[in-house]
Amino acid sequence: MIQQTVTVTGEPTATTHHFRLTFPTSRHGAHTARHAAERWLADQQDCPEVAAGDEGAATASLLIAELTANAALHGRVRGRHARLALTLTSGTLRIEVTDARGDRLPAPTPDADGESGRGLLLVASLADAWGCEPHHPGGKTVWAECVWRGAATRQ
Repeated sequence: MIQQTVTVTGEPTATTHHFRLTFPTSRHGAHTARHAAERWLADQQDCPEVAAGDEGAATASLLIAELTANAALHGRVRGRHARLALTLTSGTLRIEVTDARGDRLPAPTPDADGESGRGLLLVASLADAWGCEPHHPGGKTVWAECVWRGAATRQ
């Protein structure tokens, strides 16, 4: 875990917590990444500025699961791994999953008759914001942000 403290004169101290993990683009790799991130988030619950309760952790877990699974399914390039990055600030969690397939951008509109493809609808409904950005030299980063409800009221 990497922690960074930023202080601006006259402002309260803000701590940013970071988690980064590279994982193979396979079902097992996505599963392992999700569980490592869940353990890290559970460790962060003791910090009063980021405490989110069970609902926030459940939402984060679903978002992480969907984004890592999508990277394993749609972002797979032989010999290349994906990266999961979490950035936790006072009240906000940003989840980023980077894979090597910049040519396969996420499409949140599934085929009506298809058996899959609804994961990004879940991401769109659970996240406060989400999107996709190109990642040099040819991949993409799909990100989602969620506000930790109640974090500010616990301080």
